[in-house]
Amino acid sequence: MQELDPAATAWLLASTALVLLMTPGLAIFYGGMVRTTGVLNMIMMSFISIPLVTVTWLLFGYTLAFDGGGFGGFIGGLRHVGMAGIAPDTLHGSVPELLFATFQLTFAIITAALISGAIADRAKFAAWVLFVPVWTIAVYAVVAHWVWSPSGWLFRLGALDYAGGLVVEIVSGASALALALVLGPRIGFKTDAMRPHNLPFVLLGVGLLWFGWFGFNAGSALAANGTAAAIFLNTLVAGCLGMLGWLTVEQLRDGRPTTFGAASGVVAGLVAITPSCGTVNTLGAVIVGLAAGVVCSFAIGLKFRFGYDDSLDVVGVHFVGGVVGVLLIGFLATAVMTGGPEGLLYGGGFGQLGKQALGAVVVAAYAFAVSFGLAKLIDRLVGFRVSAEDETTGVDFTQHAETAYAEGVHGHLSSRRPSSLGDLGTPRPQRREAADEN
Repeated sequence: MQELDPAATAWLLASTALVLLMTPGLAIFYGGMVRTTGVLNMIMMSFISIPLVTVTWLLFGYTLAFDGGGFGGFIGGLRHVGMAGIAPDTLHGSVPELLFATFQLTFAIITAALISGAIADRAKFAAWVLFVPVWTIAVYAVVAHWVWSPSGWLFRLGALDYAGGLVVEIVSGASALALALVLGPRIGFKTDAMRPHNLPFVLLGVGLLWFGWFGFNAGSALAANGTAAAIFLNTLVAGCLGMLGWLTVEQLRDGRPTTFGAASGVVAGLVAITPSCGTVNTLGAVIVGLAAGVVCSFAIGLKFRFGYDDSLDVVGVHFVGGVVGVLLIGFLATAVMTGGPEGLLYGGGFGQLGKQALGAVVVAAYAFAVSFGLAKLIDRLVGFRVSAEDETTGVDFTQHAETAYAEGVHGHLSSRRPSSLGDLGTPRPQRREAADEN
């Protein structure tokens, strides 16, 4: 019988607080990316996710995700509805189960909040409030059970996802794409410059996200040990290489590196290392971060080619970066970190790569399909998108009767093409324009 590990418990308490801080950090990050007329709405979509997901998780989400007495590895049981049967001295491994449940709750919160970036400036706040709780049960809890519960079918298959490449990044990206398609593009998409209104906000937000990500990844070790230390270092390394990779692309492609590109690259590297942080060594983290920074810097342009308005590049960074990290496990996993499975480059063959690819495809398809159906249902019932008049006026005022600024502020100098997260529209060289052109 395992006993409580005080060191592990203390580390997990700290990690849980770090991950919870990521959602306010995301709110500031996203808030800086939008125009002045949508700042408060963007921030509120993240903040409201905290209570909505918390209530949903404690009532049904945790038991459906982690109770092993479910149905054939596809969904958990109902023994812990309302956290029933879990006392302060109930353990999950060597930490209190109540703490483990809270740690997992913070993951669910930020995953829901991430989706909001794809529908900036045009979603009804009431529709978002309806979407989040149902999505938490129908999508997040289900995929979390598949991947992280010992009885989940992808877990039993051997697909590896240490801290959320499948469960957080691919799920949020696929769900974001579904909502972007249901709501349609913003007025002025592809014609108006829709620049970030506050780059210092963006950099502050990414700093808070990076800080919290150490709890996100290293906290997932559920122990204060060498594995947690290795994961901590991997997280730092991948964020650094993601930034360097993105800035290198900007320099070669556009002739200048940008602060926005630096922030975008950090996020891309952190996204990709999330699933692989506990499976690759330090050299592997270098490769993962660099690959994500380069690939995601090109992937954000896909929305202009295919015509979907993913406002803040949730698909281009979180979905694509998640896929990069999940697949690279199949190449770079080492037995030193995994305790067994190895990637192709370490003599493990194609088996692990196949499992990673299957997991990515199935999770993406499920998250997209269910999110699309749920968004369509809410759109039919109450309408998911604001009216054209309200969108032109600005969602801060029409949805919340507030404005963030007494006067508009300016965005950043345009570049020849979109080069980083949220750099939207069709920029015109050497022209500085007001960010809230509405």
